[in-house]
Amino acid sequence: MNVARPPTVLGDPVAAYGTGLQVTRVHQAPDSGLGGTGDFLWWHGPGPRRIGPLRVPALAAALVPDLEPAAGTALLATGTPYGDGLLHRAAGSASAAAWLRDPRPQAGRLVAHSLAAAARALRALHGVPLPPGPQPPPPPGVERLRAWASGTGPPAPAAARLRRHAREMWGGDRTERLLGWADDAVRPSGPGAPVVPLHGWASTGSLVPPRSRGRVALLTGEDLGAGRRELDLGWMLGDLVELAWSSPLHRAAGESAKLLSVTALQRVFLGAYDADGSEGGDHGPAGPVYDPVAVGRCAVLRVVTHMQDFATYCEWSDELLDYLAFTAELIDEEGRRAVPRGVS
Repeated sequence: MNVARPPTVLGDPVAAYGTGLQVTRVHQAPDSGLGGTGDFLWWHGPGPRRIGPLRVPALAAALVPDLEPAAGTALLATGTPYGDGLLHRAAGSASAAAWLRDPRPQAGRLVAHSLAAAARALRALHGVPLPPGPQPPPPPGVERLRAWASGTGPPAPAAARLRRHAREMWGGDRTERLLGWADDAVRPSGPGAPVVPLHGWASTGSLVPPRSRGRVALLTGEDLGAGRRELDLGWMLGDLVELAWSSPLHRAAGESAKLLSVTALQRVFLGAYDADGSEGGDHGPAGPVYDPVAVGRCAVLRVVTHMQDFATYCEWSDELLDYLAFTAELIDEEGRRAVPRGVS
């Protein structure tokens, strides 16, 4: 487990941003350049609309493996309590999500490398056996989605408005399908779909490539939980699906020989997860270890969670109506665009 040691004083941040759910500040580490595991300290804290501090759930934290000896694998940078938030250590000051807004071809290659490293880290985490006794709960993102879709979530006016529009645009059937997929993602559905430890928020926003040297970091902590492995895979791929839809740069990538397309990034991520830590090969001897249909459905859960989180913890925007139309398409196709042909 890559754990940050909290310094006495963090100093001024080099980057800061946030929502009503969570704020992020990135600081230069006091021992920068002294050969530590990373030169930046990432602080995640509660946003103004979130109640209570951020903490790592103890049951799940005990299961996070130390990947320091595993070359080519992202470090699971587990948060350490600092004030009412969590402090993570990483070798970069910008997330993969930020690098994906950079049009230079080398930025896409850096993200691809980081996605492969993250996939290997998730495969290692998913391979940790759950001990007998009390199990970690489902990741909180899925719980927020279920509460919003069922009408039991926080009484935020924009979230309630979004749900009313969802009933009109989606109809009851799509909502029921979504809730069924959420239930299936956090419980076993037969011997081929065991419950495993989950990162819970594997995304390009929590993935930090190194700035110049060092390891890729996957910021890990408050969203840890348990469920089907497909939830973590779909969560990362859902980020990329949303990017392909929303970003003019990545819509153009499909027409450019210089830019990596979202489909290429999806292949890199799933190929590295299938390869189980090796640099070559595609699948294990029995084929992929995940259910591609479940991965696609979990990618839909990710996009819908992002949409409803924005309504709950930010403000209303008419862009949410576009998201409702987009997510209706994703639900109808069961998120198949998240899993390119030939990787499963």
